Amino acid sequence: MVITGPGGDWSQVRADLDRHACTVLYARLGDWRPEQAKGPRLRALLGRDWARFLELTHPDVRTRFASSRVLLKFAAAAALHVPPQAVELGYTHTGRPYLRGYDGVHISLSHTDELLLVGLATGGVIGVDAELADRKLYGPGLDRHLCTPHEAAEIEAMPPEERDPALVRLWTLKEAYSKAIGLGMQFRFTNFGFRTDGTSTDVLRPDGSPGSDGEWTFRTYDIDGAYTVSVAVGDAGFGPTADTAAGTALDAGIMDALAEVLGEDEAQEDAADDWW
Repeated sequence: MVITGPGGDWSQVRADLDRHACTVLYARLGDWRPEQAKGPRLRALLGRDWARFLELTHPDVRTRFASSRVLLKFAAAAALHVPPQAVELGYTHTGRPYLRGYDGVHISLSHTDELLLVGLATGGVIGVDAELADRKLYGPGLDRHLCTPHEAAEIEAMPPEERDPALVRLWTLKEAYSKAIGLGMQFRFTNFGFRTDGTSTDVLRPDGSPGSDGEWTFRTYDIDGAYTVSVAVGDAGFGPTADTAAGTALDAGIMDALAEVLGEDEAQEDAADDWW
């Protein structure tokens, strides 16, 4: 679903999690661009990411970094029933983000050009990835960098105009899957594959034979004809988290302390035009 800004309808996040155990949101950078990049509210929202934000030197990179994290925090806050500034992100050694102090909701994010993408799941892990739909990927050495031997053979057999769209789809699927399992670029894309014809897929071995047994769900979507987005959701086998509210999972004393530190008036500052 599309979110047009902090004043959007966040109830759909809860509805999707309750019904599907996952939700995927996308937004346009222009709706989430910080107007006062060094403002105190942005610092409070970024939390531990503030220092990393300040280290970025390119204005567009800084804006995309801040906006994607803030969108993710608003989405997680809707799931946890807490103010966005109470959500703290952590990162594994491979760079995978997670919610500090709460493991009932798994998260993933991606951004490219003017698109921001966030995924949340309660029944297992999730990975999301977005790329420009017209990105050019076809070239020599596919089987050394991007494709399994089976995929490379199928791509080569396609009409030339179909190769790049198929490769962008494969790239986003592989990025989403590697993010979901927490390995990122440490998992060589030539070691696993997917169907190249655009149909429903599962993980395949390098020779094209099945590599998993239904525990993963993959989807690829087109957004505005400009972006290709893929989502990977892995079923942990324990069922979805029934109640994701942080007040249910965390000690009441911790929740009281959070409310006192953040301040009730800060939590109620919801003016859509002044949220930075």
